[in-house]
Amino acid sequence: MSHCHNSLSHMDIPEGARKIVLVGNPNVGKSVFFNALTGMYVDVSNFPGTTVDISHGRYKQDVVIDTPGVYGISSFNDEEIVARDVILSADLILNVVDAVHLERDLFLTLQVIDTGIPTIVAINMMDEAAAQGIKVDLDLLEHLLGVPVISTVAVKGKGLDEVKNRLFEARTGLIEPELKSKLQGMLNRIGSWGEALLVLEGDPHVAERHGIPAGDMREEIYHARRHRVNDIVKHVVKETQEGTTFGTKLGRYMLRPWTGIPIFALVLYAMYYLIGVIVAQDIVGFTEETVMQGMYEPAVRDLIGRFVSEESVLGIILIGEFGVLTMTVTYILGLLLPLVVGFYFALSIMEDSGYLPRLATLVDRAMISIGLNGRAIIPLILGFGCVTMATITTRILGTKRERTIATAVLGLAIPCSAQLGVIAGMLAGIGGKYIAIYVGVILLVLGITGKILNKVLPGQSSDLLIDLPPIRLPRGENVLKKTVTKSYAFLLEASPLFMLGALIISVLQVTGLLEAIQAALAPVTEGMLKLPRETATAFIMGLIRRDFGAAGLSDMDLTAAQTLVSLVTITLFVPCVATVIVMFKERGSKEGGLIWLSSWVFAFIIGAIVAAFVM
Repeated sequence: MSHCHNSLSHMDIPEGARKIVLVGNPNVGKSVFFNALTGMYVDVSNFPGTTVDISHGRYKQDVVIDTPGVYGISSFNDEEIVARDVILSADLILNVVDAVHLERDLFLTLQVIDTGIPTIVAINMMDEAAAQGIKVDLDLLEHLLGVPVISTVAVKGKGLDEVKNRLFEARTGLIEPELKSKLQGMLNRIGSWGEALLVLEGDPHVAERHGIPAGDMREEIYHARRHRVNDIVKHVVKETQEGTTFGTKLGRYMLRPWTGIPIFALVLYAMYYLIGVIVAQDIVGFTEETVMQGMYEPAVRDLIGRFVSEESVLGIILIGEFGVLTMTVTYILGLLLPLVVGFYFALSIMEDSGYLPRLATLVDRAMISIGLNGRAIIPLILGFGCVTMATITTRILGTKRERTIATAVLGLAIPCSAQLGVIAGMLAGIGGKYIAIYVGVILLVLGITGKILNKVLPGQSSDLLIDLPPIRLPRGENVLKKTVTKSYAFLLEASPLFMLGALIISVLQVTGLLEAIQAALAPVTEGMLKLPRETATAFIMGLIRRDFGAAGLSDMDLTAAQTLVSLVTITLFVPCVATVIVMFKERGSKEGGLIWLSSWVFAFIIGAIVAAFVM
């Protein structure tokens, strides 16, 4: 008897009883089926070696076991380990699927069928699907899967009796011939069809149990399975407008290129108007100039000046041109905080309304062209909030290859919210022509970077698998909570780094090294970029935080063309210290170092090309 069967030894399973295992994604309604089958005879126990509790009970002479909600059978976390071992021990599987999210849920269904265990499928929440104009051809779905398929609305009790009556009609389903051939070739080494599948998919724990190396076919099998799901959904699901709400119709318009792209353009314009016009010009004009520079800085200089001369070394560090208590506080509270709050407010509205997942679906095809899928839009958009957090979020991408591409694009072409706010404010003052050039250059760099890495790196993009929540009006409480929480996190993270940056710049200024560095960089700043020598200071600031560097540019007297060149360069410039640390941690020193150095080179070369065209 295999290890996975032994892992159920803590349960009271009578001799000869069949193990009926409930399987499904999170929040598909499995608990209703479990309660309907087991009634009051339920036990909950801790699964050995994990912190996961599982429920089990009796149905007639057999045992029903509920598994944690998972998206796949593997060993990525405790829930998947438990689900994997319980499923492999099953005599019969009842797979519960959400009718609204068939494209998501059927991936698990096909993986369960590929284990060769007799299966029956309950398509649940059919009423919600009908309310959204979704019609499912259950007869065709049953034919394509090769297992019984039953329509249910579990919370209303509809279809539960049919599930009970047909439960033991469960049978093995249809497996792709190519995968079936590979599985049959493994059976002489592994007695279990299901365990053979997981070894091929590279599950290290199952492979170790059999003393053989884990396979390397996960991406190939997952890719083929995802394509099969897409093909099944294309044939069995039909969307109609019958009985649908305005939100449902709007959600569909967001997914279609002809309507989705104009909606996306409108959303971008609204964000630009909010951040670049209302916040960057009106609000920042008041907080930075009136409050901080007009009231706060004179008060601080007057107070500190009573104890320390402003011309002394300590005075320059505390209240000088780059003072820790003057410029730093003004930048953080007067300039950057309003911009960050504005960005996170807009992002929170997009999240809470259900628009972000639809945007991921809309851009999926374009993302594939640069080696990613639509899910990558989430870290890319988060990058406009904080590139550091977005770099961590690349973990949601399916392959190492995609994570490398996304990290490189984030580090090179995505400005964070604070930097974006400063950039938007500066762009707003130089005219539409230069705004178009800026946006075009950054998008071109993003596309070329992705294209090159897509060609150079081995492997291929994984397919998009994402939930589409209903479109709804954002809830004010949620939006406010997210905005405040993320803005506060920005203050905690940014303030120490800004102060460190100001301290370094002030020390360089006092020691005369700042002028020496400016002179050393003159061939780049004055020669290649055709900018004033003093812009080197902004690039030095940008090493600490890119938004700090952008803020430094905003104080300089630049022409419209110089502003464009400086903004292109600072956008493509090296990520801030926090992002570099995370990048090295996530991608390793070799990949991280290569991305970091490349951003130096690209920033100045592309800045020089733009300068040659506009000056």
